[in-house]
Amino acid sequence: MVGGTLSQPFILSVPMCFSNNPLAIAEVLCTMFFVSGIATIIQATFGVRLPIVQGGTFSFLAPIFAILSLPKWQCHPVAMPTNSTLSNGTLEFGEVDWKSRMREIQGAIMVSSLFQIVIGFSGVLGVLLKFIGPITIAPTIALIGLSLFHVAAEHAGSHWGISIMTIALMTLFSQFLSNTKIPFPSYSPTAGFRLGKYPVFRLFPIILAIAVSWIICAIITVAGGFPDDPSNPGYKARTDARTIVLSQAEWFRFPLPAQWGTPTVSAAGVFGMLAGVLASIIESVGDYYACARLSGAPPPPKHAINRGIGVEGIGCLITGLWGSGNGTTSYSENIGAIGITKVGSLRVIQYGGLVMMLVGVVGKVGALFTTVPDPIVGGLFVVMFGMIACVNELDQIITVLLKTSMAVGGLTALLLDNIIPGTPEERGLLVWRAVQDTETEAKDAEKALELASIHIYDLPFCLKYLSKYTFAKYIPFLPYYSPKEEHRNSLPLGRLNGGSGEDDL
Repeated sequence: MVGGTLSQPFILSVPMCFSNNPLAIAEVLCTMFFVSGIATIIQATFGVRLPIVQGGTFSFLAPIFAILSLPKWQCHPVAMPTNSTLSNGTLEFGEVDWKSRMREIQGAIMVSSLFQIVIGFSGVLGVLLKFIGPITIAPTIALIGLSLFHVAAEHAGSHWGISIMTIALMTLFSQFLSNTKIPFPSYSPTAGFRLGKYPVFRLFPIILAIAVSWIICAIITVAGGFPDDPSNPGYKARTDARTIVLSQAEWFRFPLPAQWGTPTVSAAGVFGMLAGVLASIIESVGDYYACARLSGAPPPPKHAINRGIGVEGIGCLITGLWGSGNGTTSYSENIGAIGITKVGSLRVIQYGGLVMMLVGVVGKVGALFTTVPDPIVGGLFVVMFGMIACVNELDQIITVLLKTSMAVGGLTALLLDNIIPGTPEERGLLVWRAVQDTETEAKDAEKALELASIHIYDLPFCLKYLSKYTFAKYIPFLPYYSPKEEHRNSLPLGRLNGGSGEDDL
């Protein structure tokens, strides 16, 4: 998740007007790691209860861009004190200027997250999914990346040579060297010390590409290959262009709620952000099925999906309150890692959430990441947005919505998908509904031999006993087991298939 999380404060820095303030970028990055850790722990413990990581979502970036494009949020430099020292020779924006924009986004995310919470815990999601098919989802997800491509061009344009090198390295590591395994020493209590081989390039293609490009830029910087004039675009390729932030950042900084001030709310901001919320919901539902399949769990039942989306809404509420500049969603990249590592443990994800919170508290870590040269970040953007390509009053609301390409594309596709004549098979709904009808599949005896128990989606601790009471079947986010089902689920797998139940496993 580091590559995706690292990129987001850089993307937000331009419309929020702190692109020339590396300390602000570092603090926002640390906040993003911290709240992502909280959201991950809550999701893995009380949400969908799958080994799924929560982090900042690109679905919210397009609405943020649309909101901050309104005239009152245009970036205007504020007057600096006469004795102020500029860190890199360019005018920095005052703190009040960017923090007011951050508070506007915070309020929009917090209010729109309430809709997600209601959609999840009320069970409305199941109704919505009947009208949303793959024809609607495809353009929505594609436009998330395409709408952000201009950001990639702005960063990559500072030095196209370095950007292209970064792109080439990511392509090399992820495509050509993905099956190459590198020897690493390892230890286990049973086998002791041994030399194991691991698909490092497949696991860390983005991190390795950033590291190699960063080292090369450092060598060129020391050799004097990059200009030292801050007005020259090539200056941003230097590794020492923002190193002052390393001395400015605190060693330990604990992110607090409303750390940038009290969030503000506007109708245009809320309506615009709803487009991001809906796109995030659609994306996450698909992630739940993929995560269950790769981790050997039964397809998630409706109550688990409802609870997962509701908890993601709580995660967005937390990220909005803390002020990470973004919401939160499930990370597809980490789901892919399950297929590589074969590790699908909830404990791993929960401890990973604690690690993210720790990283978010150590201010120097965020400061170090902000010193990554702009063209490297630009190369990262080009690849990531390409992978993804697989929102005042009434007039402002319309302006924000119509400037959010994924909202326009998704709504258009949704309208056309439901009004143009076509059989369910032609619309892709037969396969789609077959995937959604999960509770029957999960209880099928033959499936049970290959998958974990459906009880993995039960709530933890004493909350799991709520499922035995009749009222649970009327609550969309709770599982319910009748006495007969409870008895059947408690039988050994062999007896479910007519065996003795002793040796069949």
